[in-house]
Amino acid sequence: MTPLPAVDSPVIAELHAALPGRVTTDPSGLVALSTDKSGHRGEGVPLAAVHAQSVEDVQQVCQIASAHRTPVVTRGAGTGLSGGATAGAGEIVLSLERMDQVLEISEGNRLAVVQAGVINGRLDEHLAPHGLWWSPDPASKDISTVGGNIAMNAGGLLCAKYGVTRESVLALKVVLADGRLLEVGHRTVKGVTGYDLTALMIGSEGTLGIIVEATLALRPAVTGDTPTLGAVFPSIVDAAAAAAEVVRAGHVPAAMELLDRPCLDAIAAHTGKELAPGGQAYLLLQHDGAAALEEIASTAEILARHRAQLTHATDQADSERLFALRRLMFPSLQALGSLLIEDVAVPRDRLAEAFAEIRRIEEEFGLSIPTAAHAGDGNLHPTFTFTGEIVPPQIWEAAGRIFEMALAMGGTLTGEHGVGLLKRRWLADELGADQMDLQQQIKAVFDPAGILNPGKIFTP
Repeated sequence: MTPLPAVDSPVIAELHAALPGRVTTDPSGLVALSTDKSGHRGEGVPLAAVHAQSVEDVQQVCQIASAHRTPVVTRGAGTGLSGGATAGAGEIVLSLERMDQVLEISEGNRLAVVQAGVINGRLDEHLAPHGLWWSPDPASKDISTVGGNIAMNAGGLLCAKYGVTRESVLALKVVLADGRLLEVGHRTVKGVTGYDLTALMIGSEGTLGIIVEATLALRPAVTGDTPTLGAVFPSIVDAAAAAAEVVRAGHVPAAMELLDRPCLDAIAAHTGKELAPGGQAYLLLQHDGAAALEEIASTAEILARHRAQLTHATDQADSERLFALRRLMFPSLQALGSLLIEDVAVPRDRLAEAFAEIRRIEEEFGLSIPTAAHAGDGNLHPTFTFTGEIVPPQIWEAAGRIFEMALAMGGTLTGEHGVGLLKRRWLADELGADQMDLQQQIKAVFDPAGILNPGKIFTP
């Protein structure tokens, strides 16, 4: 039987007293907080959920939790794919969704100050009248939060040209495990005072502190032509080789997304739209900037040499339609069953080799592994479908082979989703014993009682 929260515990009593109207203890409202988009579910029902509305609320939760040595799992929109926001019995879920204000937009300094719960897509809406843009562009941007993106150092479709989240964060306000408020970073473009604790917090997955406010580095909004083309290939290896040659030729597309046949079939079944009739792979590519038209023409020549059939978007609406279909890839796969979505990254010149190895692993295990890639930065998303809530051992074994492949190629276990719960067993394979020990010592400095997101990243 799933253990229920102890509603008469002193921790809950103190939370109710300190944060009236912001504490949930009804099990029916807590069960959903034991999982995230990874599909992994924590053991048992969380003790309580606190819906913070201010930095002071977060500080009070941490002070109470620290006094009782009660674990705290911070949660934004719950869109993570590594199990990092899942909570279980005896844990407080600290939701930041109500902290969703854009506090400042400075055109002169090209920065914005926002609370952690701001949705990426809504931030774009606030910035557009100022001619500005925050460049991180995860596929989940319409539902994911800025704080969650920073905590996971999220990536997205535009990383090859504009970088991952860490390149667009200037400063943070972070609440530590004991409730102290730490301000790290600078409003200035340059700043090298002391250790870079801002960089340390980015991607720390809620294990070092709770990000409550962020100062973001903005860019001028993209204007002018953004020519887009789709390329249909006879094989995924041909498509990956073509993408690698585009990079080798010195081109930096704003986006270069690669889909294999199983991904295309899922999108077609879900939407009724076929992106690559008669082909086995599809590359969606877009250039922006002053030289975009010249670059797209040169890129098209490269793709044609790799047996691609090319179709240019007719206008901006057509381009947006194509990218909207790409963003529907994971929802399309979800229609087939439960998912384990992985995100290894390899050096860009080994992308074709990685796809060929995934095809070999498919044959070895008798599985279909739909795989997409952010081809401009070598980040692959092999995805496994299954029935039920528990990932079958055979799929974990096949995923382990893909992890081994990525590391053997000089790549990494995770390009953008984070470690969370799902990849912690393989973390030492990438970091090695000395770095693992050092990272755990850093965790102990910031969170000596181990109450922040316990069990995530490091295996207990």
